[in-house]
Amino acid sequence: MTLPRKAVLGHSTISPLELSLRQTLRVDCGASIWECAEVSVGHKEVLVTQLRKMTLDEIARRNYTQSTTRIYLATIEDLARYFHRSPDQLGPEQIREYTAHLFRDKQLCENTVNQRVGALRFFYIKMLKRPWGDEMPYPKKKFHLPVIWSPEEVASLIEAAPIPFYRTILTTLYGTGVRRAECAALKLTNVDSARMVLHVQDGKGGKDRDIVLSPHLRDELRAHYRRLVRKPAVWLFPGGRWHTADYPISDKVVWHACRESAQRAGVHKPLHPHTLRHYAESRTMPNGVLKCPPGLWPELPIRHSLLPTDHA
Repeated sequence: MTLPRKAVLGHSTISPLELSLRQTLRVDCGASIWECAEVSVGHKEVLVTQLRKMTLDEIARRNYTQSTTRIYLATIEDLARYFHRSPDQLGPEQIREYTAHLFRDKQLCENTVNQRVGALRFFYIKMLKRPWGDEMPYPKKKFHLPVIWSPEEVASLIEAAPIPFYRTILTTLYGTGVRRAECAALKLTNVDSARMVLHVQDGKGGKDRDIVLSPHLRDELRAHYRRLVRKPAVWLFPGGRWHTADYPISDKVVWHACRESAQRAGVHKPLHPHTLRHYAESRTMPNGVLKCPPGLWPELPIRHSLLPTDHA
């Protein structure tokens, strides 16, 4: 008999994060591994529901990002689906078989498999309180040098931008080396033209940092602000079809700016937003000498430059 949902989940309010994760952790029966209680009987209903809650609580206590949370839960889901069993019933032998499955059948790269193994290690050590041991090593990682574009290729990429909005995004990536999510989330208040510093807030790992900016980038951002049909109150790169929304662009817009410009530039090299980040880092040589095209390094900020009094 199917139990009422309230008998399993109670009357507590479910957070937006939990709602977004309700469909993760599925087993073969099609129900969530945490909601599998609804098609079971007896103590199993309480056990599985509690395991789900404990996992989410432990992740929340560690303040992991939503993307990390989804990856961890999706990994446990995939493990349960592969063996058609609840993950708390699986041991080291099954995890080793599952790891081989990720390489052999799914053909995932070493870094991705390492991430999956880390998720399982977290679940078994922190949640199930089981020993991990040396019999469960991480796969050996491979290190590859990044693809670096020449200064001429970067210049042709920026010039090939199909719209000025994309050109400004590319110039910002190149001039600062920010990640694509950091670029999308930039605010007007992150730019300090008095000190010529760009503030990156809540970057990777939740860390803040300051980046020195160039007058060239400052001028480009001033022109970008003037071109916007509706002057934003918060976001440097507002979202929406005509960039008039009260929310920022997604990091996919940054990705499309790179891909479309690369196709128009005709440079046959791999390119994604992180490529320009590698290029920005490569301009600082081991001896401390900066090597880059003039005008974009070091970089300079914008906050006061974007105020209406500075537009004249």
